[in-house]
Amino acid sequence: MSGKKRLIIIAVLALVVVVLAACAQPAAPTQAPAETGGAAPAAEGQRDYRFVVVSHGQASDPFWSVVKRGVDQAAIDMRVKVEYQAPGTFDMVEMAQLIDAAVASNPDGLVVSIPDPDALGASIKAAVAAGIPVFSMNSGSDVAESLGVIAHVGQTEYKAGYGGGQRMAAAGIHKALCVNQEVGNAALDLRCQGFADALAEHGIDSSVVAVQLANPTESQQRILAALTSDPDVDGVLTLGPTGATPALKALTDEGLLGKIKLATFDLSPEVLEAVRDGNMLFAIDQQQYMQGYLPIVFLTLYNDNLNTPGSKVILTGPGFVTQENAAKVIDLSKAGTR
Repeated sequence: MSGKKRLIIIAVLALVVVVLAACAQPAAPTQAPAETGGAAPAAEGQRDYRFVVVSHGQASDPFWSVVKRGVDQAAIDMRVKVEYQAPGTFDMVEMAQLIDAAVASNPDGLVVSIPDPDALGASIKAAVAAGIPVFSMNSGSDVAESLGVIAHVGQTEYKAGYGGGQRMAAAGIHKALCVNQEVGNAALDLRCQGFADALAEHGIDSSVVAVQLANPTESQQRILAALTSDPDVDGVLTLGPTGATPALKALTDEGLLGKIKLATFDLSPEVLEAVRDGNMLFAIDQQQYMQGYLPIVFLTLYNDNLNTPGSKVILTGPGFVTQENAAKVIDLSKAGTR
């Protein structure tokens, strides 16, 4: 091969290398990348979904504040917008109106608690008829499917009450009170019924004492009056921290701690400390953080991919916090998730 031909070939090869190198360089962007709040790519930015949660409990309540923390964290994790609403008090008329207003705003999903299906059923059915995916949480496990709800996240209230009754009977009580702080809440009625049925199997009588959610002083007086009028009562089950706190104070003030066995549904710092210290037998834990968190995850998956749970009731309880595990749960409750 002549020197001239060799130079031509070398020149052509060099040109090919230059062209290939140029092709390997990324094209300059035609516009600035979308702002996604950090290094995450635009595809993983905020989803364009808006969900509404309507519960019968206020976010200021020690129980419902944990539910709302679950809702808020799920909104962050799923990158969606969530609005949390509740009536100012346990008011089913106002709650139905909040559901109706939420439906009228045409959200991408709705989460509701169902403490009174008779009062809320029509509003929930209207949401389903409007094509809004609906999940329920906390109360309503027994009626959710009949109202058209995709699935319910919570515990079965009757079984939880029944489990509490079995534990109370095993502790050796002879007569009991079930303290109801929200008369008219069907879920709480089921708790007392399950409790009563479990005790009855052991030949133990029980009765219901109604107290006022918003008036702990009056609640304490009513509990004390019930105990005074029937000295045979040696067991008390309350249906939430707002009933447990005045019951605990009534027993403490009258020197009855230890003589009368006390237990409750749901957790609060005061409840957990009483269980840890042996002043309460147990607390029935329905893991309300999950009740707030999971429906937002399910709604996101439904909107993304039409995913639905394989069960109509996703159980979060009941679990039981006892003196053996109370200290560990106290540590978790400081983060507001138990």
